[in-house]
Formats: sequence, structure tokens, C-alpha cells
Amino acid sequence: MNLSSVDLNLLVVFEALYQTRNVTVAGQRLNRAQPSVSNALARLRALFDDPLFIRSGGSMMPTARAHQLMPQIQPVLEQIHQALRPPTRFDPATASQRRFRLAAGDYADITLLPAIISRLRQDAPGIDIRVSRLDRRTVVQQLERGEIDVALGGHLEATEGMLVQSLFNESFTCIASRHHPKLATGSWDLQQYISLPHALYAPSDDGSARGIVDRRLTELGLERRVAATFSHIIALPAVVADSDLIATLAYSVARQFADPAKIRFLPLPTELAATAFSIELVAGRQARRDPALTWLCDTITGLNLGEKMA
Repeated sequence: MNLSSVDLNLLVVFEALYQTRNVTVAGQRLNRAQPSVSNALARLRALFDDPLFIRSGGSMMPTARAHQLMPQIQPVLEQIHQALRPPTRFDPATASQRRFRLAAGDYADITLLPAIISRLRQDAPGIDIRVSRLDRRTVVQQLERGEIDVALGGHLEATEGMLVQSLFNESFTCIASRHHPKLATGSWDLQQYISLPHALYAPSDDGSARGIVDRRLTELGLERRVAATFSHIIALPAVVADSDLIATLAYSVARQFADPAKIRFLPLPTELAATAFSIELVAGRQARRDPALTWLCDTITGLNLGEKMA
């Protein structure tokens, strides 16, 4: 194929269609009439010899070929955007009419957002902040489509080209009631750990009763009984304090919400110590070409959140 015969504007339409799944919305984004976008789609189909987008309900769903093309086309367009865009500077102190959209789960709500929001209110009082629930099943797509700017948490997925910054390493601890009848002797090992009923923070809505610890136990050929699961992490300390359940949760959360008068902290058995994990910031590819979003990511990373919770 002769590149000189290809209208590169078609690739811009392809990207808009892929991100919006809608001809009308893509046209609005590109400031083009719907017939113009439909015409461009017809030319794209001829160019790639594939339907690319198939109508399903009210959406235009990408074909397998479109999914294959997107990771190749998007970096090219990003480079062109970068080359054509004049250098700009984001001044947080005077910025206004800008909204940052963060996705966070219970853990990040508790451990990360207080410090983040405090700093943003100090440094950029004119911006608005929207915090939405982190949905791990769709977070990559939300970042790719620009529906959210930044995702915060542990074990986050990311695709090639996304910005991934490690904020700090989190560790697990085990908590139990100070009056737990089976922990009065003071002995504590892996066998006792798996013999007791557990409470588990399971943020997903898929009914799962398994977590990181369970995967590690499977590797060891062992299994624990998860007797109760909760969709909110702060429920665990209160439940454990007045029951025979024990719970394994992030140390920073346990330290903040577990009442030392009612709850005792127990180290994870040595065999499970390798379950520590990284807390990360993940931003879409647009973070590399948007000065405001670059500033946001650098500001969050520069907070040294791990030291604040140490």
C-alpha cells in the first residue's frame, strides 16, 4: 500500500469511533457531521477490507481486526499530536474549569485520597475532582476511552503505553479479637491460621470468596475457610473485634481502624509473607501529552504516601 494515497484523517475517525462506539458522538468529538463520519467509516472499511465496527444495539462494536489495529494506530496519532501541539504549561495555582476524574476502591479511599485531596485543594483550588468507584473489570477500557484520568490501588491492570507509577509497597497483617478463645495460648503458625474461620474483603461483585492469600495457599496445597465476605474493607476490624473470625488485610488499614483495646495484631505465617503488593497509579496514554494530567500524576507520586503511613 502506498502511504501517500492514504488519508491520515481516516485514522483520526477510527480512533474516535473506537473510543466512543457511536458515529454521532464521534462526529461531535471531531466537529464533523454524522454523514461525514459514516463516509469516513466506509472508506476505512475499504482500506482495511474489514467491517471494523458492527452495529449492536445502540453501539458500534469493534471487530477483532479493529481491536488489533487500535494499539498500532493510537501511538502514531499520539506522536502526531505531540509534534503539532505547541508547548504549554499547566499552572495549578491559576487553573480553573478543569476536572480530574479518579477511580478508587475502598482501600484507596481510606489510605490515599485524604492526602491527595488535601494537596490538590492547596495547590490547585480552582480544579474540580470526581472520585468514582474502581471497577477492575472495566478500568482499562475506562482509561483508554478517557472516561477516567487516573486509577489508584493494588493489582491494577494496564496496557502497553499507559503510565504506571508505583507509589509504595503494602503489606498484610492478620487481626483477631483479643478475647478469641483459640488464641489464648499465644501459639501461632500456618496450621492454626488455616484452622480458624476467616473474614475476607472481596470488593468485586462476582461473589468471589478468594483473595491473594488464597492463591498463595493453593500453591502450598492448603485451603482456609472463608466464613464471611465483605464488600467494604472497614467492616473487617469491627466484625473481628466481636467474633471468632480472623482477617487478613492491608496493614495501613488495620492500623487505622483496628481498636488496640479489642483487637490484636498477628504477623502472617512465614509461608505467606511473600504476599506483599505494590500500590500503583495508572493513567491512560493521554497522561503523556496532557500537561495538567502529567502534573496530577507527578503530584500524587511526589506525596511519598508510603512514608506518611509508615
